[in-house]
Amino acid sequence: MNVATDEPTAWDRLQPSLVHHIVNSLGWPSLRPLQQQAIDPVMNGDDALLLAPTAGGKTEAAMFPMLSRMVAEQWTGTSVLYVCPLKALLNNLLPRLETYSDWVGRTAALWHGDTTAGARRRILRERPDVLLTTPESLEAMLVSANVDHHAFFGGVRSIVVDEVHAFAGDDRGWHLLAVLERVTRVVGRPIQRVGLSATVGNPGDLLTWLQGAGANSRPARVVVPNASARPAGQPSEPPPGDIALDFVGTISNAATVIEKLHRGEKRLVFCDSRTLVEQLGAALRERGLTVFLSHASLSLDERRRSETAFAEARDCVIVSTSTLELGIDVGDLDRVIQVGASATVAAFLQRLGRTGRRAETIRNCLFLALTEEDLVQAAGLLTLWARHWVEPVVAPPEPRHIAAQQLLALCLQEHQVGGKLWPEAWNGLAGFGSGNGPIVSHLVAGGYVDSDDGMLFIGPEAEKRFGHRHFMNLTAVFTAAPQFTVLSGRREIGRTDPSLLTDKVAGPRRLLLAGRSWQVTYIDWVRKRCFVDPVDSGGRARWISPGLSARSFDLMRAMREVLLGADPPVKLSQRAVTRLDAVRADAADVVHADSTVIVRRDSGDLVWWTWAGMKANLTLVATLGGLADPNQRCDDMAVRLRADLVPDQLRAGLQETAGMLVLPDVDPRAVRGLKFNEALPERLATSTLAARLADFEGAQRVLREPFRFNSSSGS
Repeated sequence: MNVATDEPTAWDRLQPSLVHHIVNSLGWPSLRPLQQQAIDPVMNGDDALLLAPTAGGKTEAAMFPMLSRMVAEQWTGTSVLYVCPLKALLNNLLPRLETYSDWVGRTAALWHGDTTAGARRRILRERPDVLLTTPESLEAMLVSANVDHHAFFGGVRSIVVDEVHAFAGDDRGWHLLAVLERVTRVVGRPIQRVGLSATVGNPGDLLTWLQGAGANSRPARVVVPNASARPAGQPSEPPPGDIALDFVGTISNAATVIEKLHRGEKRLVFCDSRTLVEQLGAALRERGLTVFLSHASLSLDERRRSETAFAEARDCVIVSTSTLELGIDVGDLDRVIQVGASATVAAFLQRLGRTGRRAETIRNCLFLALTEEDLVQAAGLLTLWARHWVEPVVAPPEPRHIAAQQLLALCLQEHQVGGKLWPEAWNGLAGFGSGNGPIVSHLVAGGYVDSDDGMLFIGPEAEKRFGHRHFMNLTAVFTAAPQFTVLSGRREIGRTDPSLLTDKVAGPRRLLLAGRSWQVTYIDWVRKRCFVDPVDSGGRARWISPGLSARSFDLMRAMREVLLGADPPVKLSQRAVTRLDAVRADAADVVHADSTVIVRRDSGDLVWWTWAGMKANLTLVATLGGLADPNQRCDDMAVRLRADLVPDQLRAGLQETAGMLVLPDVDPRAVRGLKFNEALPERLATSTLAARLADFEGAQRVLREPFRFNSSSGS
């Protein structure tokens, strides 16, 4: 695998009319380095991963040579699939790709869950050259009786996967790979795969993952501009940018800072929860600012109104969760503000990349920490960022539940599948082959799949559990918590957590949604609808987010460095400096530069401050067995040991466990949160979840480190 960093590529490989429009319609005198470097591998048909920060021109880097190749090789029918993780991103990209395609006499069209039936019929009839879609919609087409798979997909030559890092880190990535293998099977020949990504810590691994079953059998290149080619973690000057860290303590104070700072500018504020978005949005509106909101529980129309209005306005603020983190265009931004701390360096880079797009401007981000933990986490993230470190993207292990889902989807697609030939559908993709025999047996025994004369086909239990609305529940691999739709008259505002409708309240029941307060007038429990009228204030917002929120080992160790005195090379407000000093004083007995620390609290509890992350700590608790307190809830920072332990007992116990790490215990309730868990034998569902909760490397690093006992702590 090669890394292309500075090899110039001649313009004359691109289609002449496309070059004419690049120069005259776009007004570009030249291509960016990434766009030049991508021409050869893309036009040669190589698999490729194109890396650049947000707004780095990745779409053009892929599509300019791909459209040129399309014309040169006279591709016909739908020959390019452009896959994105978000419908909103596809909507945003469509006008650009329609324009680029038209410049070479070709067409582009959009197919996702919001595409009308009429538009779908037109796409099937007219077969656009470039189809923008999601993995879920691709699979819906594969299982649809209205789509002739071989006729429609037969001309596919290349697949572009935008924001590929957003897929690879969770089960949507496994679903994407499995669906692409099924498309490849329908086509009957290898398909070029081109991934577009922001900076990641392991680009070679990510490209190998994207290649799927064809890894190491096809030419593949990572293409990255010069500035991004520095090895992760290499000491150097901090990346350029105007980065600042402040401690504000409350949402009200955050709103005051945003109100007073950078007046007259367009500001994008990121919050890492929908509840915080709503609370901050309401606080900003109370101060008279022009405010727009964006998060997943707002209605599509509400989000579009906000994003359109924000793109056209000037002195305003949009408050968003990660929904605006990816490359959706909301116009020229002046400032990015992070309330709290982003969860990863990669997320911070995405958000930072929304600024500095205009000439003579630089990328900027202001962190407003609400809590001491936010402050330390933000400082830790910025410490890692300054070292040019970015998290590696790692696919979750053992996707057995996705393998079960894929077998059911294959039965829908083909109507009947050979009981011994089904593993061939995924071309040998790891995790989706003959090793899943026990899953097939479970599906047959449970009635999800019927078996007759050596053939497998969809069974009555699958129809019952997943058959609603043409098996829509089968093609979506993520689970959304149940929510009630909130309506003001006929206008849908968004969705709210049902707990807000069942909590006991004194007086009228009021909700906070779209940054405004609403009084509940009627609840339709059967149809899960809630009707409201606007009121001045008093609304509450809450969404319960299922799943594990765990910080990585590297981030926790960076936070420990901060507590030991390291400051990130960014602007620290006096409030941040003062509060960091206080936090460091409080943490003096739980951090040490050369060892982990075990503290006996005044309460008698014995706490091992590992600073290793929740997954490593869960693994440690399972491995320690009787040495750990069995009744604890693990966090990212520490493990509670058995209260009567003395140092010699612990050392002896750790020697016995050396090299014998154990998977974490799994709560049966957590297994029920695994999508398609019912399609797995219980032991396999439990094993899958246990593997995903484990961090063997982090746990092993803790076990190899020296530890020291501190006599007492009131913490």
